[in-house]
Amino acid sequence: MTAVLYDVPGPRARVRNTLFGLIGTGVVLAVVGFVVYRLIDTGQFDPAKWEWITYINIQYLLLGALWNTVSAFLVAAALSLVFGAVFAAGRLSDHRWLRVPATVVVEFFRAIPLLILIFILYFGLSRTFQVELPAFWAVVLGLMLYNGSVLAEVFRSGVRALPRGQSEAAYALGLRKTQVMTNVLLPQSLRAMLPTIVSQLVVVLKDTALGFIILYPELLYQARYLGSQGQLGAPMLQVAMVIAVMYIGLCLLLSLVAWYLEKRSRRAPGAPKQADQPGPPTPVDGMVGVGNAPGA
Repeated sequence: MTAVLYDVPGPRARVRNTLFGLIGTGVVLAVVGFVVYRLIDTGQFDPAKWEWITYINIQYLLLGALWNTVSAFLVAAALSLVFGAVFAAGRLSDHRWLRVPATVVVEFFRAIPLLILIFILYFGLSRTFQVELPAFWAVVLGLMLYNGSVLAEVFRSGVRALPRGQSEAAYALGLRKTQVMTNVLLPQSLRAMLPTIVSQLVVVLKDTALGFIILYPELLYQARYLGSQGQLGAPMLQVAMVIAVMYIGLCLLLSLVAWYLEKRSRRAPGAPKQADQPGPPTPVDGMVGVGNAPGA
């Protein structure tokens, strides 16, 4: 059975793929160039339309919004990982009384749109149970319930994707199920799940923008506020560009951290460095090595 998903392209296929790549790159560059040209032609980069960003109070306002976004993301990401790990363990349990409720919870919160969850937590609890939930916690708990359910399925599928022989060999050595999970299955599955986990954490970061619906003062809320100020010239497009750069920077930073963790996880623990690896064995006097055997 072949180990590749498709045949190796020949000379004509390589030329065709290169041509398609060049055409696609040219189309993308043309679209970007046209957009930049229209922005310049309509005066969107005129200094007068960017004067608002020089005001110190606006800079503090944006930094405060950035911190609100990052703090909501950090708390929601941590809680989502814990929620996902707990309910993934419940779904992997051999006990039906644990597995069935965990499955119901995960599938239920995966099916509800995140915005509806935030609305229920912020408006529903206060009107039904007289519980005043701050906007920060409404956003964080909504992100935890939705993204934690998605991560629970990621963890479960990552463990199930491992060959069955891994766990069978561990059980044959006398390990208990907890030891098999923590010492054998999880270390291997985490390496494969890391890109998906990071992708979901990026979703958590971007979904914090939904907090502006319940007036949580994060980046999008402040962008909408600044962009509607007539005394600043209503710089909606310019503010949107600045906020987009902030989000891109945060996502790139998160991807960099994930790349570093993945690089570290690929290193074999306790493996000697290249300079410390032993060389080929030296033949002992009186012994005949394979390479020195007569007729070799």
